[in-house]
Amino acid sequence: MSTPTSRGGAAVGRIADLTPLEAGAVMYLRLWGGGATGRTDAANDFGIALGSDQGQAAMSALDRLCSLCVQHGRRPIVHHGLGCSCLGADENCFAQMIASATEGAREDAMMMASLIVRPDFAPALASLSEELGLALRRMTSVTPVPTTGHHAPSALLH
Repeated sequence: MSTPTSRGGAAVGRIADLTPLEAGAVMYLRLWGGGATGRTDAANDFGIALGSDQGQAAMSALDRLCSLCVQHGRRPIVHHGLGCSCLGADENCFAQMIASATEGAREDAMMMASLIVRPDFAPALASLSEELGLALRRMTSVTPVPTTGHHAPSALLH
């Protein structure tokens, strides 16, 4: 993974604008890309938040997902530093892929996966995205508040 000045590293937003699941995906991408120390920190986070078995499964999903991106990527995924508040283009695609897969929007996840890896590896990447996303959802979810079932329009931006 390379520096934010490379293609794919252009800032397209801010981490603060992401959902907790999406921000978590970016954070763990950055940790994984930071080498052995970052990967150890990610594994520790998963273990604390999810317990030993589920934490190991989440770390395995992250490791397989990121390894697939590195080994079969169309080009290297660019990520910003762990403390950076910017959201890079590649990071955004990665986060949206995981969020889509987690929400059951498999076609959207596959489309984004095909932007990251060769088309023959996109199904595997989308599947791993769902696996990691479900772990991130368990880590970031809070007790749901009862609702009336009314959902705000999702196309509303401002």
